[in-house]
Amino acid sequence: MKGFRTLFLAALAGLIAACPLRAAPIEIVGFGDSLMAGYQLPPADAFPARLEKALRDKGIDVSISNAGVSGDTTSGGLARIDWSVPDGTKGVILELGANDALRGIPPEESRKNLVAMIEKLKARGIGVLLVGMLAPPNMGGDYAERFNPIYPDLAKTYGIPLYPFFLDGVVEDASLKIEDGMHPNPKGVGIIVDRILPLVETFVQELPK
Repeated sequence: MKGFRTLFLAALAGLIAACPLRAAPIEIVGFGDSLMAGYQLPPADAFPARLEKALRDKGIDVSISNAGVSGDTTSGGLARIDWSVPDGTKGVILELGANDALRGIPPEESRKNLVAMIEKLKARGIGVLLVGMLAPPNMGGDYAERFNPIYPDLAKTYGIPLYPFFLDGVVEDASLKIEDGMHPNPKGVGIIVDRILPLVETFVQELPK
């Protein structure tokens, strides 16, 4: 009996060695406002879910959590970023600032909050892909001149990838937005995913393993 048990354990060990453990997916967090959350859309049509599927279809094993909160500003994001981005996260897609601009929050404050979030994430060894926003035309030229450069400036300062404008290809096409004329519909989300996908692919591949 003892000899049989020894042979059985040896065979089991050999079987385990022949079947290597599957690597866990790369954990990404989509951190933002209603544009990230998927305002009025089914969860499967929200940007993080659609992006995760697009990456998986390319053979990139990722899990993208949706940490979007509708109505969030950069100050709100800063207040929750520590607990909204769990340990084990490898990268964050940071999309905030649209509501700051809509509310006329001083761009200097938005910049300060984004800086604090980027530095918090980098201090934890988490990669950051920054998603930019543009000030709405009704805010005037002076506001736009102070707000719009925030994202390229921070991307350059911190050496992080930048997708310049989240709503690129969608903002001027009513057929790609829901009835409020501001948020993308499922077709619009698809356009955004298609356009940002090459940058996200590179971002994920360059994250520390």
